[in-house]
Amino acid sequence: MTEQTIIIADDHPLFRGALRQAVSDMGGNWRIEEAGDFTAAREAAARHPEADLMLLDLAMPGISGFSGLMSLRAEFLGLPIVIISATDDATTIRRALELGASGFISKSAGIDDIRQSIQAVLAGDIATPTSYQGGQEQDPDVADLIHRLHTLTPQQGRVLTMLAEGLLNKQIAYELSVSEATIKAHVSAILLKLNVDSRTQAVIQLGKINMAMVA
Repeated sequence: MTEQTIIIADDHPLFRGALRQAVSDMGGNWRIEEAGDFTAAREAAARHPEADLMLLDLAMPGISGFSGLMSLRAEFLGLPIVIISATDDATTIRRALELGASGFISKSAGIDDIRQSIQAVLAGDIATPTSYQGGQEQDPDVADLIHRLHTLTPQQGRVLTMLAEGLLNKQIAYELSVSEATIKAHVSAILLKLNVDSRTQAVIQLGKINMAMVA
């Protein structure tokens, strides 16, 4: 039987255990990797490029809100990511999907619902809570921003999330194994695409997407 790999990234051990149980109860041959913070989640994804799915807590230590999703989506293009969150209002779900999530599971969901959502995503579908009705982004500024974010290349997306983490050009260049001049070019392109004049403004724009989570 072919082994499938799933990465469970959540900072609460008890909830990781519940997710592990949900996966184990599906049958099959599973390799389950666990991560308790964002750095560990990224490292797990790097170690397992063949991974079939990541379950990602939206409020992980080491990253802020949707920045983690954006960073992983840019770095691991072929890895389906399902967001797990206790913040499960329609705006948060919609923004997660628009930023590249393959599904959304509420932390209030029962074990059967969690299992069904995982199975749906593994089958190539998008999984959302049954209460989610879809709809359009209500904030026109955020809608415009998400549209602009979609114009970024994967590398530019990674650079933007690193800017949000407070890294300097030199540090980003080291992390991505490129020259500082290359990073400066990426930053210039990011500012142009987001229609802002500075790195600080770019980070502020990115923060607008997370506002629904703390409202």
